[in-house]
Amino acid sequence: MSFIRILIVDDHKLFRHGLRQICRSEGLSVVGEAASGQEAIEKACQLQPDVVLMDLGMPGLSGVQATQQILAHNPNIRVIALTMFREDNHIVDAVRAGVSGYLLKNCEPTVLVTAIKTVARGDALLDPAMTAKLLKEFRRIDLPFAANDLEAISPAEMDVLRLVAMGADNVDIADNLCLSQRTVGNRLTSIYQKLNVKNRTQAALYALKRGWVALE
Repeated sequence: MSFIRILIVDDHKLFRHGLRQICRSEGLSVVGEAASGQEAIEKACQLQPDVVLMDLGMPGLSGVQATQQILAHNPNIRVIALTMFREDNHIVDAVRAGVSGYLLKNCEPTVLVTAIKTVARGDALLDPAMTAKLLKEFRRIDLPFAANDLEAISPAEMDVLRLVAMGADNVDIADNLCLSQRTVGNRLTSIYQKLNVKNRTQAALYALKRGWVALE
């Protein structure tokens, strides 16, 4: 995990400096910084980071638009959306764009570092409080469902999907269902294809809106 390559994107220099210090203190490699959405796209193409810490509220080209273009060029890059407010209306668009996680900017440094390591290994970070808000917002917009989705998902895949929607990572799912992490990963890949979603965040929201699982 010490070889995770990070690109920091924020229009505030002081905040970028703080993120860099946090990452370096944990032995993580910050390969670059960007102060705008357009610069983020250029730096991501040039540096090919593993994880992008993406500010959503930038002037000009937004963090959501930058995320869309970055992932269009390289879908293997993981993006963590950063927002000042829990009510940020960009967060719904960010999830639809394919972010792997989202955090409030006032989160603890340990939470940020955990999030970076979580998304870098292919998992997603689902904050239960923000997931509830996301689900509420998704109810207001049209989210197309795959044809015969319930029939397409096997019982074994549904077990995995329900745990994903509850915020479990691959390690927790493997332990809970007595599976190997590789098997969990294979089932998730199959779920994404069947539901026509990009990642576990979208899969979780899909399952929540479908009523296959409920948040406590």
